[in-house]
Amino acid sequence: MKLSQVKVLLPTLENVTFKLENESFVPEHFHVTEIGMVTKNFIDCGGVIRTEKTVNFQLWNANDFEHRLKPAKLLNIIQLSEEKLGIEDAEIEVEYQSDTIGKYSLAFDGTNFILQNKTTNCLAQDQCGIPQEKQKIKLSELQTAQTSSCSPNSGCC
Repeated sequence: MKLSQVKVLLPTLENVTFKLENESFVPEHFHVTEIGMVTKNFIDCGGVIRTEKTVNFQLWNANDFEHRLKPAKLLNIIQLSEEKLGIEDAEIEVEYQSDTIGKYSLAFDGTNFILQNKTTNCLAQDQCGIPQEKQKIKLSELQTAQTSSCSPNSGCC
């Protein structure tokens, strides 16, 4: 989800809620401790230089049970970050503390923002020798070619 999409959704919401894919919720008294633009310059295992830009939201469970972040307040924080930091309209990556700092993609289900699990991947699979996944076929589904078969006493062998 891009920053512009979040900005359109916030004015339509009564509350800002974040839900993990395991159906648990970020506690409602969370804080957004950072919004920033992260630029990652790197080289993949195939030697290609790459650049990725994401807007980073960091969520923190402060155990401040009186605090509730309202949509208008989050929108103000976003607008301030755009003004002061020149943040671009890019995909959002959310950092949230569980066992360790997790990084999540962001989606919306009509009510809640969903923290989607992210996975690693090789960006240069064609360069680093990773075999492509083979198609799995049941032996019972294979059809034998009748034209090239030899039978006993046929004289072809």
